[in-house]
Amino acid sequence: MKSISQVIDHRQPDAQVGRRFRSWIVWLISGTTALLICVFWRGGYWLVRSDELPARADVAVVLQGSLRGERARIAGAVALVQRGTAGRILLSVPEESYWGESVPTVAQDYLARAYGNVASKIEFCETTLDVSSTEQEAVSLISCIQRRGWRDIVVVTSNYHTRRAGIIWTKAVQVRDPSLHLWMHGVTDPEYHPKDWWRERLSAKTWLLEFMKLIWTVLG
Repeated sequence: MKSISQVIDHRQPDAQVGRRFRSWIVWLISGTTALLICVFWRGGYWLVRSDELPARADVAVVLQGSLRGERARIAGAVALVQRGTAGRILLSVPEESYWGESVPTVAQDYLARAYGNVASKIEFCETTLDVSSTEQEAVSLISCIQRRGWRDIVVVTSNYHTRRAGIIWTKAVQVRDPSLHLWMHGVTDPEYHPKDWWRERLSAKTWLLEFMKLIWTVLG
């Protein structure tokens, strides 16, 4: 028969393993809770990049977006022109609409009604149907910018898109024209609220998709 001391010695390693396991579980739960709190509290701002804009830039470049988002982006670019931060606006548009209409023709009428004299300072860069990503759009727009001889550019997009777009545009400028000076300007998008992004379905969906794209972009 085993003595009492042998039984105790046999049980001590099992007890130590149990304590380590419980300690590991506590740390895991605590770490996960802290991470979730951080994501909900500040995660909405992880997608946002905020640059200090120059006193004067040649052009504000408006990226394509959803219908509501596009209107917010155009309004943001118009505000830059009105306060003298940008001299002109370059609006990225597809060559034609879903119904085969020329987008610049339709856009000119809308812009004239909505923004009056500022519409005369808006130019268009038409992208082909093959352009389906921020990177492809950046390449097309840089070509348009180079043809016009602009050097200082402010890229205007939705707030949630600025972090990823900034990474993509910085790389594109370095490869295609390092002489360009780039700033990112985010506008408040009606489809995304960074402070309480998890409270609304559309904001939560936007955050999840954009965060996954951001990770993919960072990883190259």
